[in-house]
Amino acid sequence: MSTIAVIITSTRRERFADRPAAWVSERLRREGVDFELIDMRDHDLPSFDGAAPLYTPRQYASLAVAEFARRIDAADAFIVLTGEYNHGYTGVFKNAVDHLYVEWDRKPIAFVGWGGVGGARAVEQLRTVAIELGMAPIRPAVHILPDVLVPAMTAPAYDPELFASLDSKLDTVVSELTWWSAALREARFQTAA
Repeated sequence: MSTIAVIITSTRRERFADRPAAWVSERLRREGVDFELIDMRDHDLPSFDGAAPLYTPRQYASLAVAEFARRIDAADAFIVLTGEYNHGYTGVFKNAVDHLYVEWDRKPIAFVGWGGVGGARAVEQLRTVAIELGMAPIRPAVHILPDVLVPAMTAPAYDPELFASLDSKLDTVVSELTWWSAALREARFQTAA
């Protein structure tokens, strides 16, 4: 069974992220998949200013960083939910990413983005960061474009029907992610043995 961490990267008070998080969570309720929602609001991490985690693995600056690391370490794969902020992803998530290394290494990662171009520029940046962390970004992603974004954002409450046109894209992402998760989990296990 794959354990997928779904990471909400936005900490804004009035954020859209909770709606795609609900949709992704509903679509992940299936056989062979276990998931955990990680909300960056729940992890008040200090600004990163330490030694590179690549060279100081599992040496955490605070209990908050250690708790975040534990949750990332427990996951076999990740789906990162990101809006596009000034052509990039959130500073809160960049700070969180930089606190860790071995906890991310050799795990697959996928993306659900939103914005004027479906969060494509934020996702592109996250892919390059993921590669630098030794992760395996999978090719398919979900891009929530304005035709879905605007109705989903302005609806009085979350409505899964507003995301229905993207269900097959998310299913493809989950299928690829679970395949890579199983393959890399087995490889990590053999390397550790």
